[in-house]
Amino acid sequence: MTARATATRRGRIERALWFIESHHAEPITLNQIAEICALSRWEMSRAFHGEMGMSFSAYLRGRRLTEAARNLAAGTSDIFDVALEAGYGSREAFARAFRSRFGLTPGEVRARQSVEGLDLVRPVRRQCPSPVLKEPAIRAVRPLSIAGISGRLPAGGHAGIPALWQRLHQKMGFIADQVGEQGYGICSGGADGGYDYLAGVEVADLSELPAGMTAIRLPAGRYAVFGHRGHVTDLAILAETIFTRWLPGSGHSVAGFPDLVERYDRAFDPWTGWGRVEIWVPLASPP
Repeated sequence: MTARATATRRGRIERALWFIESHHAEPITLNQIAEICALSRWEMSRAFHGEMGMSFSAYLRGRRLTEAARNLAAGTSDIFDVALEAGYGSREAFARAFRSRFGLTPGEVRARQSVEGLDLVRPVRRQCPSPVLKEPAIRAVRPLSIAGISGRLPAGGHAGIPALWQRLHQKMGFIADQVGEQGYGICSGGADGGYDYLAGVEVADLSELPAGMTAIRLPAGRYAVFGHRGHVTDLAILAETIFTRWLPGSGHSVAGFPDLVERYDRAFDPWTGWGRVEIWVPLASPP
């Protein structure tokens, strides 16, 4: 296989993995994955197994049971709700699959309040080729009040982001005073090398938010705005290219907060991951 063909296959597998992470709480079929990746069902099955070392169904089952174990360890009270989210229609079927995977019952994992030592299937991301950067627009942005679902992710770890968006989409329609239809992904670093990511929407009032949501006040300022038309899985390498290639020679420096903002406009399709996205890099005021 040529280097180009290998990169193309990995890009398609990356899209498949993103789709699974973004929709694993919903019914997913191999046919859907194949359509997203522009492959036949047979080609998708073969490529997935060749890249991941396991079948699509085994990976999906492992990810669903892993997230179920995490929810139970976090103290989720209703095991049947967890079973439904994991794709099982009964407590009994879920308990059998859960025990077969982890050697413990759902109730035992909930009681021990930990997933330590369990054979978890963690989310996987594949590296994509570096993009060609165009010179960004410099834009003044007004203050924005953003409400959403946040999580702490390890340095260089992007695989957990789709799950945050999936949880946000489950709350859509219950967020009071939402402004517009754009989505915002806000990244901010930390002393431990990891970073916080918030998947959110703009709201007019931060005082009344659904349970489990986090609020961030995005300050006004100047931002370098990079447009992206393609698949959402290319954003991580695009951001890395911005900070390692563009920024050092740009004459700009980055403001303190946030590290960057992803803006998903109405043309972005959260089902497929295709569409227009912008990356905003906050710039410090000129000296």
